[in-house]
Amino acid sequence: MDLKSNHAAPVLTDPAPISKSRLGIHSSLLPYSPPGAAFSSGLYPTMPRKKPIPGKLDDVRASGWLDAMQSSSPPRKKLTKELNVEVASDDTDVAYRSWMLKYPSALSSFEGIMNHAKGKRIALFLDYDGTLSPIVDDPDHAFMSNTMRSAVRTVAKYFPTAIISGRSRDKVFEFVGLTELYYAGSHGMDIIGPVQNSVSVGDHPNCIRSTDKQGKEIYLFQPASEFLPMIDEVFRSLVEKTKEIEGATVENNKFCVSVHYRNVDEKNWTTIAQCVHDIIKDYPRLRLTHGRKVLEVRPVINWDKGKAVEFLLDSLGLSNSDDVLPMYVGDDRTDEDAFKVLREGNRGYGILVSSWPKESNAFYSLRDPSEVMEFLISLVKWKQPMEHVK
Repeated sequence: MDLKSNHAAPVLTDPAPISKSRLGIHSSLLPYSPPGAAFSSGLYPTMPRKKPIPGKLDDVRASGWLDAMQSSSPPRKKLTKELNVEVASDDTDVAYRSWMLKYPSALSSFEGIMNHAKGKRIALFLDYDGTLSPIVDDPDHAFMSNTMRSAVRTVAKYFPTAIISGRSRDKVFEFVGLTELYYAGSHGMDIIGPVQNSVSVGDHPNCIRSTDKQGKEIYLFQPASEFLPMIDEVFRSLVEKTKEIEGATVENNKFCVSVHYRNVDEKNWTTIAQCVHDIIKDYPRLRLTHGRKVLEVRPVINWDKGKAVEFLLDSLGLSNSDDVLPMYVGDDRTDEDAFKVLREGNRGYGILVSSWPKESNAFYSLRDPSEVMEFLISLVKWKQPMEHVK
């Protein structure tokens, strides 16, 4: 594989309608059924719902949801009136510097990271929100800067680069707009990429082969396609249920639903949590995960961002090789699955983007998207002299 050239632009729309018979869900990806739950072997519309147990987990406080919502939200910063900007308190700054002893800066440690990368092929995986773009009040306005886009475009010329996001694949591409990248939306449940001659990923039972506009062979991988009717129904229910909660936003990310409460008054967090709980308790094949001021409803299948990284490495012909160094840069809880995969067996480096201390499976840290951009630029500068030598 030629890592110097641009990578083929994968088509960003589904090449054909997907049916369960075409997709062929592998047994390891089948949804987990709780003991005693009876499900139809057909698609969702014929599936009976599990009746909720009266009085069981009716209070979201008892289930720990509020604690999780609060712990997923960064500590508040002090507002400096003179500058009208937020700055960390002295105590937070001291705690952060102490935390960085365990998760050193990927910029300060860049030379050491690159010493380990000598003779290896780097594969780069990036989250989007909070990594390539700042966290904003309105998720529909999480735009990346032109300078960041330029940095990502340039780094993709030298290293295979993928974005793995909880957003829908189409939405991420709308924000990024770069055909040089590979995209995995819905936490990796919607992946599109090239079929390499050296690997058999295109023959995977969960893949559909197609061709892009340039005539190159690609695959579409959607292990949770049978959940689409269920996700759409839950999305509509959540929109209706939360419409009276000021600041609440519900986003359909195709294979998951995100309920954003960043702009909801904290006194109403109980209400929004209860709304989500009341709906998904009737869907035992869906689960709830917590992100940065977002509740996410996802299918119960054995799939996450970590497995998406492994799948993409396989599709690129870069798995099971000692001369490959994957790097994953992300800021959210859902990125921990990818960090864990890379940490196991010292396969690669997870880099956590955070301006406040939190436990992680990452090896290194970056403070914010501006440092992420600096890191990407440093990767390019490191690679360019090596290309001239060749």
